[in-house]
Amino acid sequence: MVRDYDEAIRFYVEGLGFTLVEDLPQGDKRWVVVSPGEGTSLLLAQADTGQQQARVGDQTGGRVGFFLNTDDFDRDHARMVEYGVHFRETPRDEVYGRVAVFEDLYGNRWDLLQPARA
Repeated sequence: MVRDYDEAIRFYVEGLGFTLVEDLPQGDKRWVVVSPGEGTSLLLAQADTGQQQARVGDQTGGRVGFFLNTDDFDRDHARMVEYGVHFRETPRDEVYGRVAVFEDLYGNRWDLLQPARA
């Protein structure tokens, strides 16, 4: 869930490098879909009730709930930092790959992850 369609589109497209797949009017709402590629999509739904608005930025209870895989960690990390994406830690190498936790514009936690090569 997002607070505002346009600010969320800007963040995901300009900040994270996603593609805007659809932005269609749907009554008083919009059908907004963004994609990092490879068949994965994310529906951006504007919160409209008090309960929904209270959950924006805390949709996973403070845990990492989303993973953004990359084939070039350093390139994407640098682009995101330049855009102003907030990383909660410095990049680290784990057995499963190179990773760093970042927050989206509302505070939801994501992993930027370049999986280890087999």
